[in-house]
Parts: sequence; C-alpha cells; structure tokens
Amino acid sequence: MSFDPRLTPARPDLAAAHLKGRVDAARFVEGTLQRVTAPVAALRRSPAPDAPLDTEALYGERVTVYETTDEGWAWGQLQFDSYVGWLPAEALGDVRGEATDRVIALRTFVFPGPNIKLPPLTALPFASRVTVARREGEFAVTDAGGFIPARHLAPLDFVEPDFVSTAKRFLGVPYLWGGRSSLGLDCSGLVQLSLQAAGFACPRDSDMQAAFGEPVAFSGDLASLQRGDLICWQGHIGFVSDPGRLLHANAYHMAVAEEPLVKAIERIRKSGLEVTTVRRLVG
Repeated sequence: MSFDPRLTPARPDLAAAHLKGRVDAARFVEGTLQRVTAPVAALRRSPAPDAPLDTEALYGERVTVYETTDEGWAWGQLQFDSYVGWLPAEALGDVRGEATDRVIALRTFVFPGPNIKLPPLTALPFASRVTVARREGEFAVTDAGGFIPARHLAPLDFVEPDFVSTAKRFLGVPYLWGGRSSLGLDCSGLVQLSLQAAGFACPRDSDMQAAFGEPVAFSGDLASLQRGDLICWQGHIGFVSDPGRLLHANAYHMAVAEEPLVKAIERIRKSGLEVTTVRRLVG
C-alpha cells in the first residue's frame, strides 16, 4: 500500500500506532498532543537546522509528537493539514486548552499589559491561534496573560468573505520556500492561508492543491477564467484575481505579486512549464 510520506507519520524505525498493520515499522507509538508556542516553527525534512524547510507551523497549532530526540528535535504531524516532519522541540509546549480566536491581522503584537507603549513580548502572524480568557478595554487577554489588540482577533469560526482579497493583503511579502507566514511564504502557502481563512480545508503543497476544488476546462482562453480560480503549473500555483490578472507568491518577483496573467504564462512557458489545470472552488 502506498502512502504520501508528507502526510503519513511512518518511518522504518517508528510509526504512529494507528498505522499498525498498514505500514512496516520497528515500533509503533501513540504520540502526544502538543501545541506550537513559538510565533512560527519551521518543519524540516530531517532533524537539522540546515535541512530543507517543508512548511511552517504557526502559534497555537496542534502537533502530535511521536518522538523527541536528545538533540532537541520533535518528529510529528501537524493537526491542521496533516503535514509530517521535524520541528524544534523548544518551539512546542503542553496543550492548555482549546483556542478561541485567531489572528486576522497580518501580524500583531502581544503586550505585557493594556498599554501599547509597553515593550511587546512577542509578535504573532496571521492565522495564529490563541485562547482569550477575558476582554479588557480594547485588548483581549490570553490565558498566558498577554494583551493583544482585540481588533486583530476574530473567533475561530469567523470566515473571511473573499479569499482573493485576503491573499491581496500579502502583496509585497517576501517569497520564502516552505514559508507560511506574513514574514515570508511560497505559492502554496499563500493559497493555503487565504483559503483556510475562508473556511476551506486546503492542503499544503501545490500538487495537492491542483486536485482541490472542481476542474475547469481551459484551452488558453483567459475569458473562461473567473476571479478566484486556481491556475496551476507543475510546482506552482496562483489565484486569478481581477480579470486577466494573476496573484501569486513567486521567485521571479521574490514576493507576493499581482501581474497580467498573459505575461506570467508567457514567462513561465519560457522556463518549460505549461498550465496543467485550472480549479474552481465551490461552497
């Protein structure tokens, strides 16, 4: 039986207990649920600081940890999109309670008290999850005692009404392979963050996203495309934004950029890549 290693917590020496009888491994463990306590935690392909960055976990996300090494690495699976890899153990902590709110600003500061003149304790990126214990004036007070501007938060069930508008808020954010925050993100990170904020359970990588939604017949006629369509190449993805425009995080601009779709298709074609599919989201 074949499994996607990006989404399957299994190695020859260790696998999740629920995979027993389905994969071969020397031992099986139940795993421990933890949460991300750093603003952004890098998830890498191997337990080394210079290993490729596959994705990032954001503050408040849950992770099932199956192994923690003496060198300070935790191997586990993200609860939100099921990605598997190695995270710094110091970026994880115990689960205190259920999150109540998420950050809807591109980035927000956490203050030690109800005063914006105080030196911030930290900064949290868009889509971070926090537990709000109470409100105090214009601040939301977290269970850890941090004060966050209440206007930068929304309840977990809040749905952004327009995922293209959400994606446009990231214009100018630097391109980062594997990135998934307002400090830096890649093409599929932009798509995932924007769609998740709109209530879609979007997978992480561009090849997974190229099977998301419904296929749209496309033979090169740009008039057949609608705002919000996902246009996909091998290894790349972006949104059709305004008519004839492409919104995407890309290495050509080294940023999230919006440009004429014709120009982007021609440039990408010169690198040997053609549009593979167009997907339309419904519901």
